[in-house]
Amino acid sequence: MWSRRAFLAGGTALALPGCGFRPLYATGGAGPSADVARELSAVRVARVPDRNGQIFRRALEERFVTTGTQARYDLRAGVAFAAEIEGYRRDGTPSRVRYVGTSAWSLYTMATPPVLLSNGTERAFDAYGLPENQFFAADNSRDAMERRLVEQLAEDLARRLAIYFANRPAA
Repeated sequence: MWSRRAFLAGGTALALPGCGFRPLYATGGAGPSADVARELSAVRVARVPDRNGQIFRRALEERFVTTGTQARYDLRAGVAFAAEIEGYRRDGTPSRVRYVGTSAWSLYTMATPPVLLSNGTERAFDAYGLPENQFFAADNSRDAMERRLVEQLAEDLARRLAIYFANRPAA
């Protein structure tokens, strides 16, 4: 007897190619997804100032850089944070802080002079609670939240560039 789950899983697997679904990233083989992976590996990430910028750059390089690929693109990006207080205690001190992480970026060719290919802005949101009289815990919460924001911004930017390379006409 057929199970309903097996039937739905099989139907979904058969329907995906028919709807035009194709993987965005691929590591081997031929076709559009392999071209995207090859183009992403040719992106060089420019230096980003301050500590969060360094973490952001490292997160981007983990998504792009492969050994043996010559850089053809220069990604210039920055990262900035803005804080908003979301909650207050009865004594008026903040109890929760929301951060907005923003990354403005531009993708250039490595030619002389560089040619702007694409640019944009990525945003990510996160929040953390401020425990009463536990300053160490508050600092740890803030640091963890900033790392999560940086990782999310890097993932969003990598996805945006993958979509750009997937939709770009072949040169």
